[in-house]
Amino acid sequence: MPPAVFTIPAHRAFADSLAAGLIARYGRDPAALARGLLLLPNNRAARAIQDAFVRRSGRGLLLPRLVTVGDPELDERIGGALAPLDDEAPIPPAVEPIERLMLLSRLVQRHLRADAAEALRLAEDLARTLDQLLIEEVAPARLADFAADLPDLSLHWQKSLDQLRFILADWPDLLAARGQIDLADRRNRLLNALAKRWRDAPPAGFVCAAGITTAAPAVARLLRAVARLPAGQVVLPGLDLDMAEDEWASLGPHEPDPATGRRRPSLETHPQFHLKLLIDRLGVGRGEVRRWRFGGGRDAPAARGRAISRAMAPPAFTRQWQALRPPDRRLGGVRALELADPAEEAQAIAVALREVLEEPGRTAALVTPDRALARRVSALLRRWGIEADDSAGRPLPQTPPGTLLLAIATAAAERFAPVPLLTLLKHPLVMSGEARLGWLDGVRSLDLALRGPRPPAGLEGLTTHLETGDARNASARREALSWWRGAMPLLSPLERAFDRSEGLAERLTAVRQTVVALCGDSPWSGPAGRRAAEMLAELEAAAREGPEAVRPAELPLVLERLMGSVAVRPPFGQHPRIFIWGLIEARLQRADLMVLAGLNEGVWPALPAPDPWLAPRLRGELGLPSLERRIGLAAHDFAGALGAPRVLVTRARRDARAPAVASRFWLRLEAMTGGLTRAPAVRKWARAIDRPAAHRPAARPAPSPRERPRAISVTEVDRLKADPFAFYARRILKLHRLDPVDADPTAAWRGSAVHTVLERWMKEDDCDPERLRPRAEALLAGAAAHPLMRALWQPRLMEAIDFIAGEVAKNRSDGRLPLAAEAEGRCELAGVALKGVADRIDRCADGSLAIVDYKTGQPPSAKAVSEGYSLQLGLLGLIAEHGGFDGIEGRASCFEYWSLARKAGRLGYVASPAGGRNGIETADFTSVAARNFIAAAEKWLTGEEPFTAKLHPEYAPYGDYDQLMRLDEWYGREG
Repeated sequence: MPPAVFTIPAHRAFADSLAAGLIARYGRDPAALARGLLLLPNNRAARAIQDAFVRRSGRGLLLPRLVTVGDPELDERIGGALAPLDDEAPIPPAVEPIERLMLLSRLVQRHLRADAAEALRLAEDLARTLDQLLIEEVAPARLADFAADLPDLSLHWQKSLDQLRFILADWPDLLAARGQIDLADRRNRLLNALAKRWRDAPPAGFVCAAGITTAAPAVARLLRAVARLPAGQVVLPGLDLDMAEDEWASLGPHEPDPATGRRRPSLETHPQFHLKLLIDRLGVGRGEVRRWRFGGGRDAPAARGRAISRAMAPPAFTRQWQALRPPDRRLGGVRALELADPAEEAQAIAVALREVLEEPGRTAALVTPDRALARRVSALLRRWGIEADDSAGRPLPQTPPGTLLLAIATAAAERFAPVPLLTLLKHPLVMSGEARLGWLDGVRSLDLALRGPRPPAGLEGLTTHLETGDARNASARREALSWWRGAMPLLSPLERAFDRSEGLAERLTAVRQTVVALCGDSPWSGPAGRRAAEMLAELEAAAREGPEAVRPAELPLVLERLMGSVAVRPPFGQHPRIFIWGLIEARLQRADLMVLAGLNEGVWPALPAPDPWLAPRLRGELGLPSLERRIGLAAHDFAGALGAPRVLVTRARRDARAPAVASRFWLRLEAMTGGLTRAPAVRKWARAIDRPAAHRPAARPAPSPRERPRAISVTEVDRLKADPFAFYARRILKLHRLDPVDADPTAAWRGSAVHTVLERWMKEDDCDPERLRPRAEALLAGAAAHPLMRALWQPRLMEAIDFIAGEVAKNRSDGRLPLAAEAEGRCELAGVALKGVADRIDRCADGSLAIVDYKTGQPPSAKAVSEGYSLQLGLLGLIAEHGGFDGIEGRASCFEYWSLARKAGRLGYVASPAGGRNGIETADFTSVAARNFIAAAEKWLTGEEPFTAKLHPEYAPYGDYDQLMRLDEWYGREG
């Protein structure tokens, strides 16, 4: 009896065609169908076949048993078919995947002396390599032979091979001691036992192996047995029966060359290679494979299948495209869209999917390996209330419970630095319920108190900062401190666990306990919470088998890597007609419209993942699949999806970083067809959907409030004149720019710190030159700055400090003595209270006053002073002349900036805003300042002049309120 091997062409819907054929053959007797067994590649395929049976039957139906060949409990799913005989030993259980990963990571850490995160990454690659060896039935012991057989292997690969040999020498003994085997080994044994049992005693009902394309030896032996059962059949997806024989032979595998013994490389990147390898292992010629004669109802014309075959021809045969007639080139029903970037591509896809819903009963599916694009499309569909059925779900680290676990681990690893701490405390799951509002009020007060440079590390360091920190933030710190004393005990056990233990299990336990302390049991509810709880429980149980030492900084990396392999799929609530599929999920499924997206090199097909353990040459010698075989699988997925009735292929001309190269699949279609049919309407709708009917940019704001301030600081006068709107926002709307959290010391912070040092030096040390440098060194030692910032700033500060000490000593010798530091003054002028703080006031030898201002940067330019700006020193002199500084009287005759910037090759110099190129004499400086101030006050403070934005932008360099004034909408557009 010839083997029963069939294929469903690419232009037919596989699941529906299979269901139609099985119902037609066995459906007359419901019991006959129910007695059957369907072997399928994965769980998603089982669901697709089940849905197809429901669609095709139109009535109640007893389905055959659906079993996936990759199921680790295959013996139980098959039923009694694998009950062991008396003379057969039972197959040992498989080691759990998480336990296996932990055990391998410990072996890697011991042999390579890697840290925990690196050991885990290498262990994942090692697990894949080990699985490939087991699946292809290559004994790991063979690796020892190649060390001598391949002496010309590069040193890097020889070292990797030696390390792999040592690890794999320990691995079997480790599993044997546990009474377990690898999952791939168990699967092989189950498949081999099932093939043997069916050859000896065929099952009573029919057996159909459908949609399985892997050519693994154990799978091939089982399919070989199924194809030769009395009621067995193997149904392959998309085997090309129309390909010319010379093209088929060119795919490989090839026989060794008689002279050299070497084989020609196989075309593993071709979509038919893995199917050719499979039927070779089945012992079936391509001519023996028959077409499945049943259609699925969602089929494209047969011409589509032939066109797909031509488009995917081996490279050496693509020259035949030139001789094709126009009808043979055509891909009817396939349209293309080339968009500017991923955002526009996602918008166009969402519009195309939404359009399908206008046709009752029609379905649409997005097929892409690009998860970022899939998430974009899913988010855009929600604007119409569509929750797409995304088969891949969401990675656990992107769900609220996953982000909470990472936030706790990160906060502890970074010793509760402000940014990770606030991220944790503001997490939406923390203190959810009635206590949430009060909790957030406390977190916001802590947020305000932590603005600026980083406080000392640890919970106690944070408490000390709130008790004794910067005086500028005193009110916020007092409010935060009372709340923080109640919140800190919730985090103290976590800090102790990270400080006292190096074990992964103990730290994971502390993370779990912190979840409960902060959130109760609510994070463990819902699909994502249950998956997080299961993953964490499995990881805690297996962690003691894992890396022996885990540094605190590594735990977030380890946790994120482990959670990244866990997907969360909502059990219900998705749209019944809009789907998002990955390549594996789409293999046996079909929708009325298939959108094949992300067709750029590196995305579809993806770049082959490197194998850090086995050199490519060594993989070939061992008979393992090459790294490029995944490209052939991606090509087969693409060819199968092209067989839908309507297809839209899309790509973006650039990705998030750089211009993108079109996928080789896209280029093949373009080359064979002479240019795919475009879909301009979809692009037009995508661009129009968010485009306003008319652009109405905002005008330059010029508010004119009735109530205006009657007091102003000398440092605000320039802001009032140059950018009245900024003054309005700050003083009337009371909007103040917040410092970033955990910021490096800014120029303003450094200036304030220097002012504090100089103030205390004058008030407490009486300007003793010997005491200034120690005060500056104490400032640097206690500065909450990054060590690199401190190292870069210290030499400049010390040199500038020496300059100030020298200048003060020189002035003393000339009879000029310091009177006051950080002196606050006030006077009434033009009906407005003018206030200011003088960095220093000196008494000159002639009894007049010198006004000194310290600058860590450059002093104002002569041009700015001549145009009526940067007159702060003149206004401070004016306050002094009005007796506005307590205990200080006299005429201001000297105005100086003591700059700590570089000039003439040295740090520190003295400059005066009066005299020189600005044309203002020193004696007239206060009167000039008074005239300018009175004019400004009468316009904006006591008058009714509107507060126009950016009146003189050249003197309004700060952009704190640019967004509020909507600067980009009007600046430069006014005539």
